[in-house]
Formats: sequence, structure tokens, C-alpha cells
Amino acid sequence: MQQLNKLIEFRQAVYQRGFTRARDAQFELLDSLLLNPATRSFAELSTSAAFRRRWPSVYAAIQEGRQDRAWLEDQFVQLLPAQDQYVLALDRTVWPHPQARTLPDRQYVHAEGSPGTRDTIVIGHPYSLLTWVVAPTASWALPLSARRLPSEQTDVALGVEQVQQVSRALAQRHPTSLVIVVADGQYGNQRFLAPLAGTPAALLTRLRCNRVLYGPPPPKAPGQRGAPRKHGARFALADPTTWDPPVAKEEHTTDRAWGRVRLRRWDNLHAKQDATCVFSVLLIEAHLDREHPAPPFWLIFRPPPGRQAAEWSLWDIWHWYPRRWPVEPSIRFRKQELHWTQPMFQQPERCDRWTMVVTLAQWQLYLARGLVEDHPQPWQPPQQALTPRRVQQGWPWLFALLETPARPPQTRGKSPGWPKGQARTPQERHKVVRKGPPGPKRKKKR
Repeated sequence: MQQLNKLIEFRQAVYQRGFTRARDAQFELLDSLLLNPATRSFAELSTSAAFRRRWPSVYAAIQEGRQDRAWLEDQFVQLLPAQDQYVLALDRTVWPHPQARTLPDRQYVHAEGSPGTRDTIVIGHPYSLLTWVVAPTASWALPLSARRLPSEQTDVALGVEQVQQVSRALAQRHPTSLVIVVADGQYGNQRFLAPLAGTPAALLTRLRCNRVLYGPPPPKAPGQRGAPRKHGARFALADPTTWDPPVAKEEHTTDRAWGRVRLRRWDNLHAKQDATCVFSVLLIEAHLDREHPAPPFWLIFRPPPGRQAAEWSLWDIWHWYPRRWPVEPSIRFRKQELHWTQPMFQQPERCDRWTMVVTLAQWQLYLARGLVEDHPQPWQPPQQALTPRRVQQGWPWLFALLETPARPPQTRGKSPGWPKGQARTPQERHKVVRKGPPGPKRKKKR
């Protein structure tokens, strides 16, 4: 009953505070989304029994509806249970819009292909997701902040804003807990680490294997003229002859997933672009028991302010990075089961509102994970710990116990339609934004 009351209170709060305009249509659209995992179009959500309005209202809910995003994101942080550690995964995905020429701010986005396939370039809207990983082996990863990346901003700058906001909110609510932000290689640079110097969170990012770092500079000799040196000895990741002896190393032989693993750590390194941004570097060599082991990879680790990297073992630090895996099935679940990228809207703001509705659906499924029974299909084996997809399969049985706070629709008469004599102007076409530095100018041939 306590978990059921928590779910009901969350639904009431979202209706009263999260939706600020057209809340009835938005809330029924949210319920219809959870009850119809097999819908083939956005308009088909209006055929659900939970949506008591007519089909144009599903579009009116997104076009006319308004949301308090700051309050909703703060509400997500309050839903997190008390823990000693919170692992947050930062990642980027894309909402494809290849043919939407009337949709502004479309960009060329690099999309990684599945294993064995080539990466592709997708035209659409990139989104930055900062998610809370519930457990290391579960497929639950719940977005605390999901924002569209505008063309005038970089993915690193937007990720910095999200990490600052969420980590400070977590520090206020759970001041003694450790927040670990895990990110991929695109965030492994000083542009991401330097702005987060005072943020109460530990940072763990992937590092490209061709980077060149530098150690601390030597002290200035007495009587030496000129400015002091900024960089010390060269530390090339691809050249082992430039490595100093590591400050810490460990080796494990009993890991079932990674085989024999060797870990090494170096401290007080920095990039040439910013000598003030100092961090530690970890080298991970896994599957050493194989005849042809996998290539090693590098990680950047920077502890929260006031703490040192030596406070944690290399094994603990390394095991934080694989915990970002649930982000991939979470994004896949948003796109396939919650139909995040299915609608075709004509304004980026409408895409953002629909993104928040999908995020609210994910959080409701998480709150209901202990309230529903497993209802597998005949070809599905039973599960003890339910995945998001299994919770959604059992959602109709729980929905019968929930009361909707949305008011019933009111009849408003027949729409007058388009005024006679008023011309219809075609919508403006927008070019795809190409981000990055401009290429060299070519001379025109005569």
C-alpha cells in the first residue's frame, strides 16, 4: 500500500504541478501511452479507453500543453531512494527527422551502428540524457534530465549543465552520498572536466587511446628567468616508453565477465590545452587469459572536491564504468515500446514536450515495478525481477486500481473550420545545420 500510495501521489503531483496547461489532455495521453505498447501511429493513441477525448486532442495536448520542466526534474531527484552511491550515466542519442524540411534546427548527427555495422550520419535532433542507473545488472536507467541539444551549443556544454544541476540537487537531498557521473569518450576532455571542478560529483569518462598528456611541471630553479613551465614530462597513451611507474596497480583473475584483468593508475596528469585541469588516468587490460586479448582502454577519473583517488580501490573505480550499460536498453525501450521518436511534429518545442511525457511514463513504470505481477506471453519465460517491458505488460491490471485526476471532456460544439477566402501559406523550409568549424575556402574556377 505504501508503494501504491507513492505512485498515486506522483500522478497527482504531475497533474497539478508538472502540467501547467492542457493538463487533462496531456495526462490522458500519458495513460494511453502506457496502455498501448503496440500502437502504429501517434493518432492511434486516441483510440485507447484511457483517452476519453477525440483524436485531435492528442495533437492539442502537445501543441497547446505546457510543462514545468524545472519542477519535474527536481521531482525526479526526490524519487531517488537513499543510497551510499548514485551512478549517473551521461549519453547522447538522436531523434531522426530525415524528411522534415519544415522542422527547424535539424542537424547532422553521428550515430554509432550496431556491432558489425558502420556508423552513420543521421539528420535529426540530438538529445542529451543524464540517467540514474538503478542496479549494475538490471535494465532500469531512468532519465533525470533529457534535453534537446540546440545547434548553437555543443554536447559537452549541455552535459556540463545537466551534471551541475542534478549533482547539486542530489547533494542537497543526500549530502553524505557519493555521486558518480559516467560518460563516454566524447566527454573525456578538459572542456567537460574543467567547468565541473567544484561540482560535488566524481567523474569517470572514457579516454581516446591516441591522446598525449603531460605530468606536473618541475619547480622553477633559483635564478631562472621567465615564466614557470606549465607542462612536465610527456605521457603518450600509445607509447609505453613515456609512462612513469604507476602509483597503484591491481590484478584480478576471478572475474567471470572480464577474465584476468590488470589495472594501473597514474595521477596528476593534464592535457596541453588546460594545465589547471588535473586528473587521474586508469589503464584497463581485460581478458588477458585469452590467446588474443582485447585491446586495452583508458579512463579518466577525477574524485569530488576534497577527496583523493587513493580512497577507492582500482577495482571499485573500474566497475563503475560498466554500470553505464543499462543506458542502451533504456533508450531502445523509449524508442520501441514508448514510441518516443514515432510522432512527426513541426516544432522542436513540441518534440520536447513529448519527450517529457515519455520520461514520465518511464518513471511510472519504475514506481509500479513492485505492484504488478508478471504476465508473460506464451513464448516468454517468467521473470523474478521484472524489466520495464514486463512491467508495461502488467500495467493494465494495475491501471484498473488507479483513478485518473484528469477531468472528463466538455462538449464545445462544432469547429468552424478554415475561414473562407483566407489563403493558405506553405510552411517555411529550413536547411540542415552543419555544426563544427567551417572548412577551407575553395577558389572558384573561372
